[in-house]
Amino acid sequence: MHALIKLWFERVADWGYLGVFALMALESTIVPIPSEVIIPPAAYWAAQGKFSFWGIVLMGALGSTLGSSLCYAFTATVGRAFVLKYGRYFLLPPDKLELAERWLGDYALIGVFFARLLPVLRHLIGFPAGLVRVPFAQFAGTTFAGSFLWTTVLAWVGAETIGKRPDLLQDPAALAQVLKHDMIWFVGLAVLIGGGFLVVKAYASRMKSGPTVTPT
Repeated sequence: MHALIKLWFERVADWGYLGVFALMALESTIVPIPSEVIIPPAAYWAAQGKFSFWGIVLMGALGSTLGSSLCYAFTATVGRAFVLKYGRYFLLPPDKLELAERWLGDYALIGVFFARLLPVLRHLIGFPAGLVRVPFAQFAGTTFAGSFLWTTVLAWVGAETIGKRPDLLQDPAALAQVLKHDMIWFVGLAVLIGGGFLVVKAYASRMKSGPTVTPT
């Protein structure tokens, strides 16, 4: 995997849109390729006029949607028992599956959207969605929306970061580290928005289940 990332950094200007699409599809499965090292170099070249910025964002979002859809189709086909028994052999141990299942069970489709903005869950959310048979069109649409937002922010921050430090194009690990530091504000904002949603949801549920007044 390290060799693949290194090759991407060396040939990103040649792989272009197809490379972004393919690697982001892998990133949205169990393959450990961080999106922080896929989108930013391509966005940097877009800022230099070699690609379209929004073309890179679109290919990234479409690739992410495809990867998550493959996870969805896999678990919808083989079932939960198979994943629990053999998941550890393809980097999906029971604890990770249960984490994603709890997230989806608590937050439903809005959880799919926010999962695209958070580490770990971004790679896993397609698996429980397939197990519980979330309507596929809704799952794919929500996944695309969340992926489009994540990719847009990543592309913008990445292009700005590499624009100031072009040497990062030679060092994937350093780029990922710098971007994670620079994007703490965005992840924090996503957590705050998600927290606000949960508060509103809990309040609405409480009001709905509150005592009813019967006429005398």
